[in-house]
Amino acid sequence: MGMNRAGGKGKVRSAAEAVSLIPDGATVGIGGFGGAAHPEGLLAALERRFLAEGHPQNLTLVYAAGQGDGTARGLNHLVHEGMLKRVVGGHWGLVPGMGRMAVEGQIEAYNIPQGVICQLFRDIAAGRPGCLTHVGLDTFVDPIHGGGRLNDRTPVGLVQRVELDGRTWLLYRAFPVHVGVIRATAADPRGNLVMDREVMTGEALAIAQAAHNGGGCVIAQVEELRDTAAPPQLVQVPGMLVDAIVVADAQEHPQTFGEQFNPAYCSTLPQGMSIATLLPPMPMSDRRIIAARAYEEIRDGDIVNLGYGMPEGAARIAAERGALDRITMTVESGPIGGVPAGGLSFGASNYPDAIVNQPSQFDFYDGGGLDIALLGAAQIDGAGNVNVSKFGPKLAGVGGFVNITQSTKKVVFCGTFTAGGLQIAVENGRLRILQEGRSPKFVREVEQLSFSAQRARLNAQQVLYVTERAVFRLVEEGLELIEVAPGIDVESQVLALMAVRPLVREVRPMAALIFEGGA
Repeated sequence: MGMNRAGGKGKVRSAAEAVSLIPDGATVGIGGFGGAAHPEGLLAALERRFLAEGHPQNLTLVYAAGQGDGTARGLNHLVHEGMLKRVVGGHWGLVPGMGRMAVEGQIEAYNIPQGVICQLFRDIAAGRPGCLTHVGLDTFVDPIHGGGRLNDRTPVGLVQRVELDGRTWLLYRAFPVHVGVIRATAADPRGNLVMDREVMTGEALAIAQAAHNGGGCVIAQVEELRDTAAPPQLVQVPGMLVDAIVVADAQEHPQTFGEQFNPAYCSTLPQGMSIATLLPPMPMSDRRIIAARAYEEIRDGDIVNLGYGMPEGAARIAAERGALDRITMTVESGPIGGVPAGGLSFGASNYPDAIVNQPSQFDFYDGGGLDIALLGAAQIDGAGNVNVSKFGPKLAGVGGFVNITQSTKKVVFCGTFTAGGLQIAVENGRLRILQEGRSPKFVREVEQLSFSAQRARLNAQQVLYVTERAVFRLVEEGLELIEVAPGIDVESQVLALMAVRPLVREVRPMAALIFEGGA
């Protein structure tokens, strides 16, 4: 393949010309987060080529964050028989067809932590043997629990246990990357890429360096070509790494899959504006109760990560309490400060203070930089283990969950006590269960080990499990029930619905303030 060393304009290609550079059997690294910084136009063109020509075949796809919308966009363009041979991915839930291929054994498939894959691109670029880290120990990613393999067809050996200086580590082994597919806002006359309208810079530089240093090619999607050279400090990927530049149509270059363009995601807070105005009050609901209780664990000065879904409500509670300027919220994609966005714009932040690249954000996380993380939980067992990644034939994947939960000082898992049809009401400060959920969340044994309670105890982490009716903490014996909502009967509405009885000593009522307020 090799490098195209022409200037920026000499590298401009149509999308069809650019994707024709991808040969059968190539290992392709693709950047993006949901729909943010994702090269949608290039993926759509790659799909058109495959449907017309039957090529490229037998690709190995490598990506960190999930990229898709659950239906047709993002990596969903690649879900065709014969197109993929192997997938190494961090999060699978946004690409359900690819998840089915993995679960049914149609492709070789690995689920590797998002942060590890980001960092592995850097290690591949640097010629190192792989990514050596503690992340993944004692989870399903650990070779003693399957090594992240999603079916029996998938070869063993991508993840290895190694001993170094008296400690056990995981080595995620490097492999060549032949093609890098990335996105930026614009290319300057030298082919330098800038990302001033993007919500993140992601792992684009690491992917480009890995592909280039392996003798491969780099294809970049942009929304415009600029006539003047970019200031060097703003260049995120230098033109020397880029072989082909494709100017995408606007509909294939949305800022996120949720919004065409929101200036708040790439701007500083206007003078005199309060960021709290972006967050309307939260109505009283099970989500509000959980968010309000989880928020109580955040201290002034904390650096925080809020997971997708249920935990996002904690930001709205912080706004109501006037605390947004006393904490720093972060997103694993790279934004620091501001208020994280939700839905199909997850990965962006409103008016962030800074945006670092995604591998560096995970360096910070993995080294213990976070004070607290609020994350979802789908299954919890009696030992305190958590599953967020696989449920029967449904493959969600772990994303950044393993990086964050294994490295953060305090972890708060957030979720309703039961799932599927739960209805509640709050009357005079007391919680009433109007209709119980169909599915228990507290099970005898989690289906997949996304969070290891044993590892958390070894790391002396504080771990809480917050639901709308009860709060548990992780202790040596497993789960301990420590709080119950006013109006809830402990025996019939908590303990009877758990597959394994928790430790019960001193149980106090959840704070009255949690059951007040709301829009």
